[in-house]
Amino acid sequence: MPGFEIFGAEERKQVNDVLETGVLMRYGFDSMRNNHWKAKEFEIAFAKKMKADHCQLVSSGTAALTVALAAAGIGAGDEVIMPTFTFVASFESILALGAVPILVDIDDTLTLNPQAVEAAITSKTKCVMPVHMCGSMANLKALKVICDTHNLILLEDACQAIGGTYEGKPLGSYGDLGCFSFDYVKTITCGEGGAVLTNNEKFALHADYYQDHGHDHVGSDRGAESHPYMGYNFRISELNAAVGLAQLEKLDNILQKQKENYTIIREVLQTIDEVTFRSVPEGGEENYSFLSFYLPTAELAQKVHKALSNSGIDACFYWFTNNWHYINGWEHLRNLKSLSNLPAEVKSQMQDLNNTDFSKSDAIMSRTISSLIKIGWDKKQVGQRAEAMKMAITSVL
Repeated sequence: MPGFEIFGAEERKQVNDVLETGVLMRYGFDSMRNNHWKAKEFEIAFAKKMKADHCQLVSSGTAALTVALAAAGIGAGDEVIMPTFTFVASFESILALGAVPILVDIDDTLTLNPQAVEAAITSKTKCVMPVHMCGSMANLKALKVICDTHNLILLEDACQAIGGTYEGKPLGSYGDLGCFSFDYVKTITCGEGGAVLTNNEKFALHADYYQDHGHDHVGSDRGAESHPYMGYNFRISELNAAVGLAQLEKLDNILQKQKENYTIIREVLQTIDEVTFRSVPEGGEENYSFLSFYLPTAELAQKVHKALSNSGIDACFYWFTNNWHYINGWEHLRNLKSLSNLPAEVKSQMQDLNNTDFSKSDAIMSRTISSLIKIGWDKKQVGQRAEAMKMAITSVL
């Protein structure tokens, strides 16, 4: 991770196909595009790869979450349960639809705690959104039981976990809907882009409508298409889809390299008694894009993170104080700072996030460090990194 580490002739070939026609839009201009339909081709290939019936490409991972929620009928006043550790896009997509994000604690999987989810369900809950942060998954079996019991949508945010699996199914294909990001720093990239997966034909049709101004995409005359529902513009471009097509062909090799590099570092760090690792639910296999580990205390984690940085070891993250990924840094959400007037449902139903007890999440996140796993490292470089990390950690302990 990330895919941009291996940009090459394959991406240039796909992009040049588009540039030679001059048709950068995914719809229309049939006679000009020399039969190049990169977005359509990517959708078919990605759905097959992820063992899903339907794929809808969109402009970003944030767009994917927004489109998926809308496709499932989530809107004003509906509550969506999400974790305290995620990316800001999770609550942004919910709020964009006038729905209400309900934040709950994580467990040592670094994802949703099923018991916290169960406790947060109200009559207004419509969806549970596990976020497979740093390449590994929530306890999806437990969450599915909860969703089935309460008739809720299970929406997987798999934006950081492409290639991971649970009970033999690719992450993103287990729930009712699954979302992916192909931004510049993801395992495979389009530069900017995202995808919605589903096996539900109705949700697939709704996603197709919603991401393109409500167009039904029936026939070959775009100007004559009807609009069954209102929608917005979350389309992907042919250029972005072209890059993604080339990257998708490289996914298996990327995942293999990530696992190799991850394993080398983990085998070194697990010789340190004080270091433990995130829990992966039984039946799951992460995509190995990050190695996340715990120190015994928050104080030690902070000192270790500083020691890693001082030793010149890059791409190690202490999420507890990160402005993008943990609730501690989301002052704008906690205080509902918005450029426009928020819906009344959001104002009346939102938790008081400044006073909600997330001590269980804090106890985990404050002890967590994650190391990015790059695919550009050779075996010697990975070994050197592992030993340098061990030296920095033990210098603190």
